[in-house]
Amino acid sequence: METPLAEILRPKTLDEYIGQKHLVGQQSILRRAIEAGNIPSMILWGPPGVGKTTLANIIANTLFCPFYSLSAINSGVKEVRDVIEKARHTNGSILFIDEIHRFSKNQQDSLLGAVEQGVITLIGATTENPSFEVISPLLSRCQVYVLKTFEKKELLEIIEKAKIFLEKRLSKTIHIKETDALIRISTGDARKLLNAVEMVIYQMADTSAEIIVSNEDVTKIIQQNISIYDKKGEMHYDIISAFIKSMRGSDPNAAVYWLARMLISGEDPLFIARRMLILASEDIGLANPNALLIANTCFDAVNKIGYPECRIILSQTAVYLATSPKSNSTYMAINNAMAEVERTGDLPVPLYLRNAPTKLMKDMHYSDGYKYAHDYKGNFIQLEFLPEEIKNKILYEPGDNSKEQNIKQTLKNNWTGIYNY
Repeated sequence: METPLAEILRPKTLDEYIGQKHLVGQQSILRRAIEAGNIPSMILWGPPGVGKTTLANIIANTLFCPFYSLSAINSGVKEVRDVIEKARHTNGSILFIDEIHRFSKNQQDSLLGAVEQGVITLIGATTENPSFEVISPLLSRCQVYVLKTFEKKELLEIIEKAKIFLEKRLSKTIHIKETDALIRISTGDARKLLNAVEMVIYQMADTSAEIIVSNEDVTKIIQQNISIYDKKGEMHYDIISAFIKSMRGSDPNAAVYWLARMLISGEDPLFIARRMLILASEDIGLANPNALLIANTCFDAVNKIGYPECRIILSQTAVYLATSPKSNSTYMAINNAMAEVERTGDLPVPLYLRNAPTKLMKDMHYSDGYKYAHDYKGNFIQLEFLPEEIKNKILYEPGDNSKEQNIKQTLKNNWTGIYNY
C-alpha cells in the first residue's frame, strides 16, 4: 500500500515544522526546552491535523530518546504498564499517547507513578479541553501547550510543498490555479488538506500532461470520492454540526439520526454529551432552564455508565433538547457584554458599589449611597449598577418565549424608564 502524502511530507525537524510559532519559533518557550534537552511532561491540545503527533515525533528525534507511542483508542492499562516496564530499563524515555482524552480514569491513574518518578516523560495529544478530560493529579504534572489552527498562509505553504513533491513524483508540471476550495475543504486540518491535494492531482494526472487545478476541479473530485477522502468514513465535524443544528432547529427525528451515525462510527459519547450541554445553554437557555440540568445530568450519567447503555440516555436528552423552546438571549447577552468591555475598557466601579472593610475606604466614600435591596418592598430598589460611562445600557434582551416574557414584564415594571418595551 502506497504511503499517504501526509505521511511522506510529515516534518522531521523543528525547522521543517509549519505553524505553531508561539511554541516552536525561534526563542519560543517550548523550542528552548527542546534544544536544552530538558522537556517537561506535557499535553498538546488542539484541533485535528495541526501537528500534535508530528511535534511529539520531532521532540523524540531531536533528543534521541527512546520513543513509545500508544493510541488511547486501542490501548488499555496493560499496554501502558508494558511500556512503563520497558522504560524503567532506559533513560529519558518518552511515551506519546494520542487522544489521551479517551483514556479512562483508571488508565490515566496508571501513568501517575511513572510520570512522578521520571520513568517516562509523557506527551499526550488531545482535541478536547484537558481541564475536563485529564485527571487533576496527572494534569498538575504536565505543562499544557495549545496548538492553533493553521492560518491561510501556512496552508498555502503546505500546498506548495505538496505540489513540488508531486511534480517530481509524477514528472508533470502542476499549476494550482485556485486554492480556496482546498483550504475550505481542509477546515484548517493539514492532513485533510494533503489528502485532498493528493486525491485531486492523482485523479487529474491521467487526463493531461500538464495539471491545472481549479476550485471547480477540487469540489467535483472530492464530492465524487467523499468516502475515500474521509478516511474514517464519517465526516466527524460535519456530522456533529448536523446534530447540533437539528436540535437547534427543533427536529428530534434528525437529532436521533445524526446521534446514531456518530455512535455507530465510534464517536466518544462524552464528546456528544458535552456538545449537548453547551447547546442547552446557548440555544435553549432561559426558555427552559431545566434543559441545562437535564444535559448536565446526561453528561454525568454517560460518564458513569459508558457505551452501549449510555446511548439511551443520549437519545432521551437529544429528543428533550430538540423539543424544548429555544432562546439564545443569554448567549447574546454575554457576547454583547464582552463587546462592550472591549469597546470601553476597564471602566471604574462606582464608589457606592465598592466594599468598604477599612476606615480608609470609608473615608474615601466607598459604599456611600449604596441601597440594600432587601430593605425595600419586593426586595428591589432601582439603582444604577453599571459604570457611569455606560449607565442604562441594555445588554440582555429577553427572548420571545413564555418564560422570558414573564422576565420581560418584571424588568419593565422594576426598571422604569430603562426597559421601555
